[in-house]
Amino acid sequence: MKQTWTTQKLVYIAVLAALVCVVTFFRFPLLGSKVHFANAMCLLSGLLMGPFAGGLAAGFGSALYDALFGGYDLINCAVTFVSKFAMAWVCARIAFAGGREAGHHGWNVCACVAGALTYVALYMAKTFVFQMYVYGYPMETAVVTMGSKLPASVLNAAAAMIAAPVLHTALRPALKRAGQLEKMHP
Repeated sequence: MKQTWTTQKLVYIAVLAALVCVVTFFRFPLLGSKVHFANAMCLLSGLLMGPFAGGLAAGFGSALYDALFGGYDLINCAVTFVSKFAMAWVCARIAFAGGREAGHHGWNVCACVAGALTYVALYMAKTFVFQMYVYGYPMETAVVTMGSKLPASVLNAAAAMIAAPVLHTALRPALKRAGQLEKMHP
């Protein structure tokens, strides 16, 4: 995949990053956790823009939220950028593999599952590393903390796995008719 950078593509990255950031504000309680659709927007960024550009949109949007509204430090924002970038990147690599150009719904669903699970794994790894090596807690505490965060992470991943392919299926034809889809793709 050859990446072509145009002003339009940079604008699309910025718009999707802004959507990721804004959607993070909208949360609702479910099963003792809070569900938001920011992860779905990250996956959608990958489906619409491909691995690198979609990863940038997902990473920048999530890191922007953490920096401006989440109260996180630079290290946490960087970890967020990397993990959300990886989520969109994995999703897009699968969706665009074999010349599919994210045009096959079944593969897009598989791509979203893989991307969302990548994020859950990275988030759990971050939790473990921070608990053990940054905060200095014993292994048992790190494992309990991971266990307490896992249900909400899986719930958000499941919501993203469902929402992103549906949104992509709804948006793709309109973007294609408007001649914008090829300007977004790698």
